[in-house]
Amino acid sequence: MVAPIKNFLSVPKTMFGVGAISQLNELLDERRAGSGHIVFFVDHYFKDLEKYNIRVDSGDLFFQVDTSEEPKTVVIDEYTKKIKDSGDLPCAVVAFGGGSVLDVGKAVSIMLTNDGSSSDYQGWDLPKNKPVYKVGIPTVSGTGAEVSRTCVLMGPEKKQGINSNFSLYDQIVLDPNLLETVPTEQAFYTAMDCYIHSVESLCGCYLNDFSKAYAEKALDLTRKRFLGDGTHGDMMIASMFGGNSIVYSEVGVCHAMSYGLSYAFGIHHGEGNVIAFDYLDQYYPDYMEEFREMVKKHNITIRRGLCADLSEEMLEKMIDITLLMEKPLENALGTDWRNIFTRDVIKELYLRM
Repeated sequence: MVAPIKNFLSVPKTMFGVGAISQLNELLDERRAGSGHIVFFVDHYFKDLEKYNIRVDSGDLFFQVDTSEEPKTVVIDEYTKKIKDSGDLPCAVVAFGGGSVLDVGKAVSIMLTNDGSSSDYQGWDLPKNKPVYKVGIPTVSGTGAEVSRTCVLMGPEKKQGINSNFSLYDQIVLDPNLLETVPTEQAFYTAMDCYIHSVESLCGCYLNDFSKAYAEKALDLTRKRFLGDGTHGDMMIASMFGGNSIVYSEVGVCHAMSYGLSYAFGIHHGEGNVIAFDYLDQYYPDYMEEFREMVKKHNITIRRGLCADLSEEMLEKMIDITLLMEKPLENALGTDWRNIFTRDVIKELYLRM
């Protein structure tokens, strides 16, 4: 199978280094131009931005995002309405947190300039209008949300991303110091998102030299961090490289199945990937021993038996959600994937989890 040739678009500006967050005020002042206001989205770990000497002016809007669940389209629509009702559009949206908060920032920046509900744009290349300028500041590393062209949302009927070049951040700020307070399990699950989507990129039909180079380096740095003596900086770069790899290729079977798990159980994306990956030896055999070595070394207990008591209705819905991931499944299994990855195959895998 010949992979599609993409016109690759990346984040225009990246600032990396210990203490980089100290330059955020200067970056935002360039956007304010004396009168503009900023919309801030933060998680509960970083609700006190003054601690980091980040200025929030009186006209700015500040939202603390509930990250106990995956971001929902209804929440995106609520944020969008509040911002529009407050007056003029902001000169910038700033998202300060993990993958969920970064996805919220992306989605809101798009919906501020596109009509309807965010659920209308779950799919590929659906937004038509240029979004509000946005800045992403990751405080946990692995999702690649800071550089990817998708913001994954839980809608009323499905979990799917707004996959568009409009989802890309205009500026990202990568400061390794921001990772120091991340709990061990959260850091692991998020890092494994990077590991797994890099594996899926390397094992996929869409692979090319561009995506391969990014994925291989992302894996090396993730191994260094979780099997060696790697630093927070290593993981930040791994996340960025892994995200760039799947921008030019795609994810695969694991991500497709993790979406069903997230829909049914409200499991965060990283943990959902870890749960699913542990049952996918037949698809990714060369990486399972290493994956399980990392799980063991960091004393991670993978949840078991989740699907044992599911209703038939919910199980069928999870299968429906998995099958919506057409591009990832084609990347993983080729153009004949529908005859390979049937409903019965998917159901059997879910029932083992």
